[in-house]
Amino acid sequence: MKLVILGRDGVINRDAETAIRSPEAWVPLPGSLEAIARLNQAGYTVMVATNQSGIARGLFDIDTLHAMHEKMARLLAQLGGRVDGVVFCPHGPDDGCDCRKPRPGLYREIAERLRVSLKGVPVIGDELRDLKAAAEVDARPILVRTGQGERTLAAGGLPEGTAVHDDLAAAADALLTEGGA
Repeated sequence: MKLVILGRDGVINRDAETAIRSPEAWVPLPGSLEAIARLNQAGYTVMVATNQSGIARGLFDIDTLHAMHEKMARLLAQLGGRVDGVVFCPHGPDDGCDCRKPRPGLYREIAERLRVSLKGVPVIGDELRDLKAAAEVDARPILVRTGQGERTLAAGGLPEGTAVHDDLAAAADALLTEGGA
């Protein structure tokens, strides 16, 4: 199985300082949905792993989160693309859960759900916590410069071997080129 795991805010859609709180505020980054469709067409299973502490903070509820993901699915379908699954952490930063990145619980959930090893699986994110969680499960961290990516790159401390691309489209193109697709 060819698998790729994506962060959501700052990778697929525009990020916000506090949280994306509604389907109307969920706006895809230029080229991101087309990139997912290209990955799908090349045989990739595309999963999304996202921290959504806005739920714990009372900024939005689970139904609103699902509505955002339904919007993403509708827009992707118009391009012949899809996300095969979304896993999310609804907890706040001080809740002590294992699913909030940089802890690897979301990635382990994906591995269990799909019954695969994540060794070498590309994980594309815009924050250090995405990359640290990826490294913890032996996945392959890839940083995009969108969202918090420039700030993450400037801060340093990236896991060894982290690739850096301008955006999801460039990261997808690199994966497709190396995969011979």
